[in-house]
Amino acid sequence: MNILIADDELDMLKILQSYFKKEGFTVFTATNGTEALDIFYNKKIDLAILDWMMPEKDGITVCREMKKTQKIKVLILTARDTGEDEFIALSDGADDYVNKPFYPKVLLMRAKKLLQMESIQRINDVSFDISSKRVWRSGNELILTKTEFELLRIFSQNRRQILTRDQLLDLIWGMDYEGDPRTVDTHIRRLREKIGEDIIQTHRGVGYSTRE
Repeated sequence: MNILIADDELDMLKILQSYFKKEGFTVFTATNGTEALDIFYNKKIDLAILDWMMPEKDGITVCREMKKTQKIKVLILTARDTGEDEFIALSDGADDYVNKPFYPKVLLMRAKKLLQMESIQRINDVSFDISSKRVWRSGNELILTKTEFELLRIFSQNRRQILTRDQLLDLIWGMDYEGDPRTVDTHIRRLREKIGEDIIQTHRGVGYSTRE
């Protein structure tokens, strides 16, 4: 699942990004409404978590624009705490509304509820549990490293989409990674040895994708 979190409080943004990444989400972040919409129009976003009082375009305006063009779940964050504000947010298309301050684990639970997220994911006959990070193929459990599991999860969330080495490096090792980009090839080779050669396809000179 792809999550967009937009908030001009940088500390809050980092905390939420960390919580959602640990739960297996691919997280995109923005610090203002214009940036949030730019990400929304260029990525497949399943849930947008928007701060109401953002620069350039506020969260309610961004919510309305998103809802006009695509089917997406939107959760509004705000320090405003009147019943009238909640009524406005929900009337303008928000699917949920959370007052600040809040406990990040509670927000995570509310987000999962909105997405009706299933813990078990599948690619062909490979199944894996996002919560326990266990993997099976044809009923046999496979033992994957943390990096191998993250690769499998990312490919599942971006089926048939070709992902370049640089994209995979950013998603798994982070944008600050300075090692050999071909480490991606090594981990994918090891992943294939465990789950089979028929799950991940190589696009020479471009990147990798799932076959289904």
